[in-house]
Amino acid sequence: MYNEPIFLKPVFKDRIWGGTKLREEFGYEIPTETTGECWGISAHPNGPSTVMNGPLAGKTLDVLWNEHRELFGNQEGNDFPLLVKILDAKTDLSVQVHPDDAYAREVEGEAFGKTECWYVIDCDPGAKLVYGHHADTKEEFKQMVEENKWDELLRTVEIQPGDFVYVPNGTIHAIGAGTMILETQQSSDVTYRVYDYDRRDDEGNPRELHIEKSIKVAMIPHEDASFSPVRTAVSDLNVRKLVQENYFTVYRWTLEGTAGKIDNPHYLLVSVIEGQGEINVGDETFSFEKGDHFIVPSTVSRFGLRGNARFIASHPTVL
Repeated sequence: MYNEPIFLKPVFKDRIWGGTKLREEFGYEIPTETTGECWGISAHPNGPSTVMNGPLAGKTLDVLWNEHRELFGNQEGNDFPLLVKILDAKTDLSVQVHPDDAYAREVEGEAFGKTECWYVIDCDPGAKLVYGHHADTKEEFKQMVEENKWDELLRTVEIQPGDFVYVPNGTIHAIGAGTMILETQQSSDVTYRVYDYDRRDDEGNPRELHIEKSIKVAMIPHEDASFSPVRTAVSDLNVRKLVQENYFTVYRWTLEGTAGKIDNPHYLLVSVIEGQGEINVGDETFSFEKGDHFIVPSTVSRFGLRGNARFIASHPTVL
């Protein structure tokens, strides 16, 4: 039986809005000076993570899902369901929206649509997000887009470090400049751009927009998603359940000392966003530090933690 955490090597993505904070804050070896995304836990074909330790070292996460389903509680499905990223938004991301599962499968051939959520690791003072809009009908939305009434259409909210934002499919949204987030999402790479500040690509061409598809999948009128965070504790581990919904359950863990007996009823995706320490499985000890991403497989029923650190942890929701 596989009895250790699975540490993963991330995949990095160059983005027009990216910068260098993934290197400065996490010590990653980024490929460009405009690196916007770290895909820390990914089995998506556009960037699967690679196992770094143990007898499965060198295999990618999609291969583990296909060949070693026991590590994931023998969960059904052809595709690994979640994707965990860290995003460095040096400048504004495009205003965008994502489809639901049915639309993504029918129109894009993707396994999943995209519901996501964001934990704000850090941001500049006064940083903002686009979250929702002010149109009451699809006709009104389309008219305001055609008339470039973006200030009237888009709803903005200020953020600060430690904020959490839940973004169901169909939500018009954008991450603002000067923001670093950890994103937990369905394993999908389908994005429809509504507005991109008239930016151009490296060849001087306007970036592609997807207005018609956006209007088809957008939530109109907008409604804020409701969720209720819950606090619990395991010894020196403070656990805050940030959201539990149909696709994922996400937690913020704060470790200040030792938590010796943590039950693992699912497989857990864990990202270290601050600090360092050790994870204990049986008689074995494995070190972790800021920027590490690992999976605690279903074959590990209980584990311990020691150190001072903050994590974002998640698992597929079992309803």
